[in-house]
Amino acid sequence: MPQNSPEPYEPVLSAEVRAALSTGLPVVALESTIIAHGLPRPRNLSVARELEGLVRSAGAVPATVAVLDGRAHVGLGDDQLERVAEDPAVRKLGHRDLAPALAAGASGATTVSATAFLAARAGVGVFATGGLGGVHREWAADQDESADLRLLARTGITVVCAGVKSILDVPATLQRLETLGVCVVGYGTERFPGFYLSSSGHPVDWTVHSPEEVVEVIRARKALGGPASALIVANPVAEADQLDPALHDRVLAEALDACRERGISGQGVTPYLLDQLMRRSGGASLEANLAAVRGNVTLAARIAVTAAAR
Repeated sequence: MPQNSPEPYEPVLSAEVRAALSTGLPVVALESTIIAHGLPRPRNLSVARELEGLVRSAGAVPATVAVLDGRAHVGLGDDQLERVAEDPAVRKLGHRDLAPALAAGASGATTVSATAFLAARAGVGVFATGGLGGVHREWAADQDESADLRLLARTGITVVCAGVKSILDVPATLQRLETLGVCVVGYGTERFPGFYLSSSGHPVDWTVHSPEEVVEVIRARKALGGPASALIVANPVAEADQLDPALHDRVLAEALDACRERGISGQGVTPYLLDQLMRRSGGASLEANLAAVRGNVTLAARIAVTAAAR
């Protein structure tokens, strides 16, 4: 397990996270991209503090992950959290960006792939996020697939998420996860969540109903051994908090038509679709996003606490 050390590229664990890991206390990793790039200022900082508070209230230690001045950090102090939220120079870092960012002394917020990698390397076993990246629509034409999928296929960590964003190709993403050998279980649902929506309409093969059942799956995977890969716990946003399905479907269909008419393709599609959902839902898509993240963080903490007690 990495420790605070003079080695320039070793992850730096906060004193709290280091102490928790050394004594077997529960720890939950949190990504920082939502803080730096997913929410408007100053709400992003209050949400970051709220999410860490949810972890603590459940009896676990939060480990928000970020890169600051060329050092990867697993666990941030409040001043560091504030910097990630307020510094416009903070970049967005996936797993592939970590080495050049460290070598260049850069600062960046970590995506799912970078957070999962650094958390697992530090010995953190549970990670909470909003939604995973996946296979994009029109994949056959542009081969656009999130780096999250391959990274999770070789990283042994439990990821609590609300599925993948509904703007992606959900059935293709589920097929890709199966091909890569990534285990997916629905939490209290037989349908894979659609991030903004409680259900994407696509089934999951396995369902669990409690943190104890999740921990049993984790224990069975560990006992079996084999290639390291993530366990995806797909936790749907509550129906009361989801984006109105009819509004979601209408806006998404019209936005996809607009992409075709305007020639928007490749990496330009996702931000356009997200912007349209935000604008035309009057901000309701953001609130559904936050409701999903809160639920995932709370569940991840419960899983971590249950695992630590066994």
